[in-house]
Amino acid sequence: MIAFVKGHFAIKTPARVVVDVNGVGYELNISLNTYSAISQKDSGQLFTYLHITENAHSLFGFADLAEKELFLQLISVSGVGASTARMMLSGMKPEEIARAIVQGNTRQLESIKGIGRKSAERLIVELRDKLGKQSLEENHLPGFTASQTDTDAVNALISLGIGRVMAEQAVKKVMKAAPENDSLEDIIKQALKNL
Repeated sequence: MIAFVKGHFAIKTPARVVVDVNGVGYELNISLNTYSAISQKDSGQLFTYLHITENAHSLFGFADLAEKELFLQLISVSGVGASTARMMLSGMKPEEIARAIVQGNTRQLESIKGIGRKSAERLIVELRDKLGKQSLEENHLPGFTASQTDTDAVNALISLGIGRVMAEQAVKKVMKAAPENDSLEDIIKQALKNL
């Protein structure tokens, strides 16, 4: 699995970007949301998702982990494919999609090309509870400024299946109680106890 690619943006369009990583060009399908984030940059890092079908292996790129996580949530819904999820992320900001799902706003979801009434209702039924537990306004908690160790701890908790907001809250609580703690293993263990 390719987790991310980091390099020079050799080609950029609103739908795709080619990232030159030490002479190898990776073509990534991107949303308008990601394009907005990288349009003024010559190089950078994009988180990726490898989508494998009978006919193709497609790499999708995301400017941040929150967008990637929402993409994965969207494609977990029956009838919503990778192209539709990318279209959704191009039509609305991730927090707007999450808000529409949590609030049960089918009309707003239907305004996205490729999403009909049944798909909108299915998205709401299947994702409302999952997204409701996460912050709608921000990808990260306000005031969560993390060191590399804190970020690694949050990412480790996320890989264990814990939502980003819950993981950040738990790590923040641990760091508040023991700011001198710099052992990644200890931070993760303590954070798991706080959940």
